[in-house]
Amino acid sequence: MKYPWLDEYLLSKKGVAKDLKTEWNWIRYQVGEKLFAAVCLDGENKPYYITLKLEPAEGEFLRGQYEDILPGYYMNKQHWNSIRPDGAVPDDLLRTLLDKSYQLVLEALPKKRQSEILEA
Repeated sequence: MKYPWLDEYLLSKKGVAKDLKTEWNWIRYQVGEKLFAAVCLDGENKPYYITLKLEPAEGEFLRGQYEDILPGYYMNKQHWNSIRPDGAVPDDLLRTLLDKSYQLVLEALPKKRQSEILEA
């Protein structure tokens, strides 16, 4: 995977928990028990997609700009997008997209839960 910083970057965000969903072989990153990013692993435990949530219009636009950004693998294709981990998506863009995914999911949580996460 060309993004060796990904795990550390995601875990540095407030309130993020990481686990492995063994049935899917996905490393999941959650905030407030809600998924905002996942690294999908193949049978040899190598990443084959990084999946994250975006506003539908932005996701559609980016899929038109980058061949390595696809509709979400095994997810709602309108809200979720998958990125090839060895593709041509620039690091800075991926960081921005991960930030947006985190914000979208965080802001969808109840206000009280948001405060608990951000003030921890």
